[in-house]
Amino acid sequence: MVAEMRKLGEHLELCSINTATLGFQAPIETVIDEIARAGFGGIAPWRREIEGGSIEAIATRIRDAGLKVNAYCRSTYLPANSRPAFDKNVADNISALTDASVLGAETFTMVVGSLPEGSKDLALARAQVADATAQLLKHAHKVGVKLSLEPLHPVYAADRSCITLLSEALDICDSINDPMLGVCIDAYHVWWDPNLLRDIARAKDRIFNFHVSDWLMPTRDVLNDRGMMGDGIIDLPGLRGMIEAASYNGFIETEIFSAENWWKRPIAEILGVVKERLSRST
Repeated sequence: MVAEMRKLGEHLELCSINTATLGFQAPIETVIDEIARAGFGGIAPWRREIEGGSIEAIATRIRDAGLKVNAYCRSTYLPANSRPAFDKNVADNISALTDASVLGAETFTMVVGSLPEGSKDLALARAQVADATAQLLKHAHKVGVKLSLEPLHPVYAADRSCITLLSEALDICDSINDPMLGVCIDAYHVWWDPNLLRDIARAKDRIFNFHVSDWLMPTRDVLNDRGMMGDGIIDLPGLRGMIEAASYNGFIETEIFSAENWWKRPIAEILGVVKERLSRST
């Protein structure tokens, strides 16, 4: 662990709010204003909040609020049962990358998907992910937005992500070897990995994003029952220490899916608790 980690409580400008944390309960314009008012430095919006509106106007509002877009969430799943469907998935992500550029996003979060309906071929799904990632990098260079591969917890291996280990994401990075390709490390998805310290050290200079939340005991829903930092069993300061020791100095991004708890609370209350927990429990 590094001798002294960054003091988040004194420097909220180092912290970003993934807008999923706020439960999609208000228009993106309101969300932008609330996050800025609370003193955070970054925002990571979702496509569902942006697409269909004026992306240019939203980008202007984010800039005027003094926020940086550290990430844009998330990719359309990549694997498909046919070449035309696969090409459509790639094209959809190319369009999203263009939007990310208009927003001024530093990275585009890649949640890659897994088995298409009726398939049991994980090897093919993983090969399609690598193929699509290489294709998307060409556009990523054109628009200046980095691709950030996010491995998910193995419970999602059948549907949300065939990439479940940080080492798997890094293998793709190594095989493609492009500085615009890196990884997103989400505490909720990787805390359990016995090789985490080794692979975080391996990921040096390729860590583009770091997400924090907590794993509750018991967890009632593996998708929508994430905990606020400090309410679960993840050693978040220890994990952050590993990541900052690997030279990561980017945003600490809070991303909490909590349908029955936090998403039912007012935005200002959620942000107030996040501020306190980033200082005390992260």
